[in-house]
Amino acid sequence: MASTPQTLVADVMTAPLETIAADATVREAAERMRDQDINALFVPGVDAGIITTTDVVAAVAEGADLDETTVGDVMTAPVERITTAEDLSEAAAMMTTFGIKHLPVIDDDGDYVGMVSTTDLTTQLA
Repeated sequence: MASTPQTLVADVMTAPLETIAADATVREAAERMRDQDINALFVPGVDAGIITTTDVVAAVAEGADLDETTVGDVMTAPVERITTAEDLSEAAAMMTTFGIKHLPVIDDDGDYVGMVSTTDLTTQLA
């Protein structure tokens, strides 16, 4: 019986990784996500994180000043991550376990190189 070929995270991740600084405003993050037609931005740094459309909506709902509130104020950190060499099923399992929709991807050197999302998983499985 033939086995199905393995699909790696590297095969379906979005790259290059779209980033934003922790000191950028939530409005800047929302504009960047809208302009790039994406739902998450990676926040590099010692306390690496991620800001998603869900974080932006929560900030709006809480009445935050979008021109004063920073990405660092609302981002999720620390973030889970996965390597380019992992099987896509592992990414799906991690997203399910942690209840997340975006997973930053690192290479063999530990550098952040992309993002895999539930949309990527759906597209691959469709």
